[in-house]
Amino acid sequence: MVRLPGRERLFAWWKMSRPSQLLLILLVYAVGVVAGTSRGGSLHLTRTTLGAVALVPLAASVHYVNEYADVETDAITERTRFSGGSGALVRTGLPAETALRAAVIALAVGTVATWGASSVGAVTARGTGLLAIVVVLGWAYSVGPRLVARGLGEVTNALLGGLVLPLFGVAVARGPLDAAAVLAFLPFTVYVFANLLATQWPDRRADEGTGKRTLPTRWSTTRLRWAHWLTTGTAFAMFGLFPLADLLPRLVGWACLLLAPAGAVASRRFTRATSPFPSVATMVGLAVVQLLAWALVVLARGGQRFYPPAVLGV
Repeated sequence: MVRLPGRERLFAWWKMSRPSQLLLILLVYAVGVVAGTSRGGSLHLTRTTLGAVALVPLAASVHYVNEYADVETDAITERTRFSGGSGALVRTGLPAETALRAAVIALAVGTVATWGASSVGAVTARGTGLLAIVVVLGWAYSVGPRLVARGLGEVTNALLGGLVLPLFGVAVARGPLDAAAVLAFLPFTVYVFANLLATQWPDRRADEGTGKRTLPTRWSTTRLRWAHWLTTGTAFAMFGLFPLADLLPRLVGWACLLLAPAGAVASRRFTRATSPFPSVATMVGLAVVQLLAWALVVLARGGQRFYPPAVLGV
């Protein structure tokens, strides 16, 4: 067993939690909270904070267990800033069980936090159910059924990151969890899938060598490029058309179209460049734009004499 100073060991745990991804998770959660507020919910600071306190350790447990399951892959992959795991186990020489222990601890902390948030009414039964989906599918991606080895990794992650996370935010805001809520986040979910194609691309050879059946290990480069173009085009088409069918506020859907050129650049560079940065940047940009646009919709519905409803789609 490798002995490391306490500070270095803590740093490894910090890196394996993937802080940048946790921040993105909080961003998408916030999108759901504001969207839920715009549809009859309420923005309650304490409730929103307690929801985040429950969510973060549970999400971290998913990251830790992925580090545990992927230690062999991460050791041989060509790591980029947005793919290949944290690399903390490889760099420090810590055993894989270190990540597994961290996953169990984070899961326990998140479970207690969820119980506490539920006991004071901050997280409803539906919210708790959505968190359970995050944990069960998030862990199943890496261990147990190991969905990533069954060709279901990209779909699972897209549904969790693009749909379940914002729906949890809606639940915390006490917004309606109905078909309209699901459809509101469907365009983003589709683009998250495109982004996952890009983040899996640099790891394809290492994944294939360790039994992971990601789409880049099974599809040809041409098919992957068509899939990225198709999902990107579908996502932005939804952002443009959904407001016409009153499935999204016009401000939200059409503001996201500002990132269509970035999406086109990402599709053009996919498989031609190792780094998935263009796709990641587009996805993060969509999350930020949605957060700001939904916030403006909330403000508009609180003072429509200052904002023309026909323009904002409220």
